[in-house]
Amino acid sequence: MKIHEYQAQSLLAQFGIPVLPGEVATSAAEARTAYEKLGCEKVVVKCQIHAGGRGKGTIIDSAGTGNEVLKGGVHLAATADEVVKLAGKMLGNVLVTHQTGPDGQPVGKVFICQAAPRIDTELYVGLAIDRQAGVPVLMASSEGGVEIEQVAKETPEKIFKEQVDPALGLAAFQARRLAYRLGLGKYGKETHAQGADVMVKLARLLLECDASLAEINPLVVTSGGDVIALDAKVSFDDNSLFRHPDFAAWHDPSMEDPRETAARKLRLSYVGLDGEIGCLVNGAGLAMATMDIIKHYGSEPANFLDVGGSATREMVTEAFKIIMADRRVRAILVNIFAGIAQCDTIAEGVLSAVREVDLQDPLVVRLEGTRSKEGRAILDASDLKIISASSMDDAAKKVIAAAQAGQDRKEKGGSA
Repeated sequence: MKIHEYQAQSLLAQFGIPVLPGEVATSAAEARTAYEKLGCEKVVVKCQIHAGGRGKGTIIDSAGTGNEVLKGGVHLAATADEVVKLAGKMLGNVLVTHQTGPDGQPVGKVFICQAAPRIDTELYVGLAIDRQAGVPVLMASSEGGVEIEQVAKETPEKIFKEQVDPALGLAAFQARRLAYRLGLGKYGKETHAQGADVMVKLARLLLECDASLAEINPLVVTSGGDVIALDAKVSFDDNSLFRHPDFAAWHDPSMEDPRETAARKLRLSYVGLDGEIGCLVNGAGLAMATMDIIKHYGSEPANFLDVGGSATREMVTEAFKIIMADRRVRAILVNIFAGIAQCDTIAEGVLSAVREVDLQDPLVVRLEGTRSKEGRAILDASDLKIISASSMDDAAKKVIAAAQAGQDRKEKGGSA
């Protein structure tokens, strides 16, 4: 689960990491109040969305016109009127960045924080889980203020790493070593110690909060030698939220794909993708294999959707609705290898869903496993146009061909 910057900043402060004061606002009037409450002349007004690249993004009119309202989602302001004007352009509209995709994300909150004093150096410090080593790893770089992925690709030698012991945390000597490699020693012992202390505390945050990601970018050194976290990103392991109800309350569903939110309520595993073939599968491994074979034959999956081993008729119906909500879907593939779930139950759910949502896109169904004959018989006896497939290869080829044929018909019809 991702959280907003202002929430991450408050969490950093709880762990003793230096941050600048700030206030969150959901309206232009609240933005003015926030500015007056901070009591400083220069502030930074930041859009709050769950994506990076906000400073280089574009605010687009939420009315669907595609008109550009404001260039950039992070701006400096020096008066209350400037804050109000910026907040008015940001709130209620959509911010598009290289991480959001063309649809962007809605801006429902802005974070107004004190502008930093003169900055001498920008650094990056972040922790993530090293899946291969099975432990958290702290990454630090002198190239702060830019995407760490870009640094890793272009100048990997500028990223320094230390593994973190899950029981003991980041050792003091590891933090001092990283601080030295970042060049903090040139500012003096106090600044070097501050930098090392931030790393130790960030590692403790990750471990104690069951976070899967905790990063500060940039971590700045001011001209006076102070170390301050200017921006932060924290994500939590969803499976740990029962231990942290206060973090769970920070969940912002407006930042998520509404289809993923609906799927979560139904206990379905759904992830939206960018392709054209909708997939309804039972079992994560089979779902991955289904997406792979669709790509193998030259198309792209529109989603990962696992209805699980105990799918009911109602679950299948709702799963179809979620897939249908994706306008990019041109054809749907149902690929079931039944064990606990039974093929006849799946077949009834498919028919119910097709009738309820008035499915117009081509539908290919492959049923194998428990009561597969009965399931196929139910589909064959229906009056619906369902394409049957006998194998994974057969299913992939048929659904891709059906999607292309449907698109060809639309184009011919549109040009006629």
